[in-house]
Amino acid sequence: MTTVAPINGTGSGSDEGDLYALSHLDALESEAVHIFREVAGEFERPVILFSGGKDSIVMLHLALKAFAPAPVPFSLLHVDTGHNFPEVIEYRDRTVAEHSLRLHVASVQEFIDDGRLRERPDGTRNPLQTVPLLDAIERNRFDAVFGGGRRDEEKARAKERVFSLRDEFGGWDPRRQRPELWQLYNGRHSPGEHVRVFPLSNWTELDVWQYIEREKIELPQIYYAHEREVFRRGGMWLAPGEWGGPRGDETVERRQVRYRTVGDMSCTGAVESDAVTIEQVIDEIAASRLTERGATRADDKLSEAAMEDRKREGYF
Repeated sequence: MTTVAPINGTGSGSDEGDLYALSHLDALESEAVHIFREVAGEFERPVILFSGGKDSIVMLHLALKAFAPAPVPFSLLHVDTGHNFPEVIEYRDRTVAEHSLRLHVASVQEFIDDGRLRERPDGTRNPLQTVPLLDAIERNRFDAVFGGGRRDEEKARAKERVFSLRDEFGGWDPRRQRPELWQLYNGRHSPGEHVRVFPLSNWTELDVWQYIEREKIELPQIYYAHEREVFRRGGMWLAPGEWGGPRGDETVERRQVRYRTVGDMSCTGAVESDAVTIEQVIDEIAASRLTERGATRADDKLSEAAMEDRKREGYF
């Protein structure tokens, strides 16, 4: 817990006075709000990556707080794989309309249709997001791109700074990471380069859920336990779909599950769960010893360095 002494308003110069305390969620919120305002003052064309997943929802909530009562001065960008969960897309569109936001959609399907990308044999489209993402950044001249990545998700993401410089090809080089002492952020970049910004860097999955509870943030119901048709592959419960599942002897079952993270249906696994309320989800996460990506994202298991390899190519 961070404890801060108030400014003495008596003019006496006394050090006496009651102390007030910032909870850890207040401290994380304050840091994220500061980051949003820093970017607004330092960059010309920032954009927020928004998929309708819980981290991007919390990130948008923080942006709304940072600039209230004025509107958020950034547009949103979603890299649509075409294999998204319908509940999440419905939430995305409803949120955009509710807050009168501008949404850019970079479609993986369009890149496949015109030959710029080729479908993978395993049907997974998450690794195909990089090219549409970089195309959207270049085409719209975005110079700062907010992402919802957190350091507790995956070891490659733990190497990120809050301001992460990307080269003219969108690539990430950990050797070019800059020190960020005393929350001083360096946004300098050359023409053609841009900066990825991670306001939730110091948050954990548990922090995110506790904040959702405190702020009473609505989420897609997919995050809570519900009955769903799933099948087993690679130790995970995957949703059947046109992307290529189930195959062979894989059989569809009806299970009570929920999703800890959401992405492409072909690689995002569900976990069996009875957690139908925020309080129950928080208790479940507190007892877990696996990160959400480690437990439910097949694309991160393609190799030991799968995420880092994709980040070097320009991935989130």
